Amino acid sequence: MIIGGAFQGKSTYAKEHHPDVCWKKGADLEKEELMNAEGVLDFQEYIKKELKADKDVARLAEELWEKNPDIILVSQEVGYGVVPMDAFDRKYREAVGRVCTDLASKSKKVIRVVCGIGTVIKNA
Repeated sequence: MIIGGAFQGKSTYAKEHHPDVCWKKGADLEKEELMNAEGVLDFQEYIKKELKADKDVARLAEELWEKNPDIILVSQEVGYGVVPMDAFDRKYREAVGRVCTDLASKSKKVIRVVCGIGTVIKNA
């Protein structure tokens, strides 16, 4: 799992460190594709798409762990800053935080990218 703020170089970092991975964009994936993907950029956009389609993402982390434990996910940290006024934006922010927290707890390795520099925050 690779996480970090907006425009911090996460995707570039992921592609440089995993050049053999076939990267997919989160917003473009259907669930079956996600469950079989090698790597996903902008994973938070997959969560947003699912929420907009009124789908429940509460078990997403568990399902991904069961079906595709070797996937490499690149996700934006969306929980920093001002709490959004819009109800959907608050729901989205919370869902991304919960799913990514659950996935990070299961992940072998978690890297946080800031200014293009990756720092390993978990290496199990």
